[in-house]
Amino acid sequence: MTFWEHVEVFRKVVFRCLAVWLVCAIAAFCFKDALFSILFAPSKSDFILYRGLCWLAERLSMPALCPGDFAIEFINIELASQFTTHLQVAVIMGVLVAFPYLIIQLYGFIAPALYTQEKRYSILLIFFGVILFAMGVLLNYFVIFPFAFRFLSTYQVQEMVVNQIALKSYISTLLVLSLLMGILFEIPIIAYFLAKLGLIDKPLLVQYRKHAIVVLAILSAVITPTADIFTLLLVTVPLYLLYELSIHIVAHTKVKE
Repeated sequence: MTFWEHVEVFRKVVFRCLAVWLVCAIAAFCFKDALFSILFAPSKSDFILYRGLCWLAERLSMPALCPGDFAIEFINIELASQFTTHLQVAVIMGVLVAFPYLIIQLYGFIAPALYTQEKRYSILLIFFGVILFAMGVLLNYFVIFPFAFRFLSTYQVQEMVVNQIALKSYISTLLVLSLLMGILFEIPIIAYFLAKLGLIDKPLLVQYRKHAIVVLAILSAVITPTADIFTLLLVTVPLYLLYELSIHIVAHTKVKE
């Protein structure tokens, strides 16, 4: 095909992706109650993580593990903030829901230029890339963010200072942390491409393993909104395990000539 024929095919791919994303975003916007019920679930004392900790505290006879009941008030101080927040969340959820379709469409565009072996590896990379991203988002939603929110929302310097969390602050923190954790969980995929280009190898990663632990701990401290060691470990340990997985992947990756 000529250059302009490629451009025409790509234009159709982009149009289909935008159309599906728009439909998913509109659907998310229409189901406001269900959407925000999911987003606000970690802010309630009956969230699955808190109930699990209370169950564990009862079995181990360690009442300190149970967070107990707590109530958080959310406020909005800007006239259009609730509507714009609703719109923002609908747009992002539209991308997340349509993400598999978007990846399939983009892969279909580049697939004719790949060799048979490259097609097989690219399909596996896309599959595991999506799985790892989803794992990072789910880990944040079910574990990291609830712990961080529970700590920060109930922390008081004085009893006279009442915590009232701004809607925009809650939503933006949840979405940004989810995005960051999803991206960080792509470490093995990034390591594969760097190894393919000959930029890294197994001896290099093994040599700098201790340095990597320090860097990952610092990175975890930066992205987590709390300063407690438990939340820090919740982020650092999975990232270190992904680093070890990257070493295994790099060891079996052939450099592209």
